[in-house]
Amino acid sequence: QVRLVESGGGLVQPGGSLRLSCAVSGTFFRFDAMAWYRRPPGKEREVIALLHKGDTDYLGSVKGRFTISNDQAKKTLYLEMNNLQPDDTAVYYCYGVYNAQEYWGQGTQVTVSS
Repeated sequence: QVRLVESGGGLVQPGGSLRLSCAVSGTFFRFDAMAWYRRPPGKEREVIALLHKGDTDYLGSVKGRFTISNDQAKKTLYLEMNNLQPDDTAVYYCYGVYNAQEYWGQGTQVTVSS
């Protein structure tokens, strides 16, 4: 059974930084693609960062501020977030897809406020 568990969320002031981690447990880590999504309060869930065969892509509003990466040895996906703004407040979710099977983490809250 594959599980994704996020950590690293919290309260941060505008302009601050956080690093989210997504630990993968189970029999494999080599997903076809992995991503970070977020759901802002009262809004739909949106994909913000994608990692696919070594290539990355980002939602326009986070490009240049957020970085997605993974560590195969640690079976962990990361999201480095810099210059956080109040509009980045959301529940952040880790996502992986393998052979058309999708996996989601439970989410971690990020709140950007002074």
